[in-house]
Amino acid sequence: MDPFVRRLVERLHDPTRPLSRNRHFHTFDTPEGRSAMKVSRRLKSLQRDIIACIKEGSRARFFRQEGPDGQTRIELQMERIQGRRVSLLQDAEFELLAQLPGVSEALEEVLDPAA
Repeated sequence: MDPFVRRLVERLHDPTRPLSRNRHFHTFDTPEGRSAMKVSRRLKSLQRDIIACIKEGSRARFFRQEGPDGQTRIELQMERIQGRRVSLLQDAEFELLAQLPGVSEALEEVLDPAA
């Protein structure tokens, strides 16, 4: 992931220093800005699904597999809808997902396989 895109995504998710899309519209009108917005929306969507499972008392199970291209395949199984959500994330995207509030607790079993 481009370091500039990563910084933009981190700023979009940082509640203490939010990055206004309206104020910085020129930044988000570039290919890097559009990429950051796309990654941000995808990670927020995953975060919402994970937190919804936890709040309903259901489990969100994760299976992490490393791909040959450096991508991490995350399979999210949600008991509440008896369904499955599969997302392919780059390692940097996975790290950003793990930093979001409420996600790190749910990812503990993936991040620490000995537990």
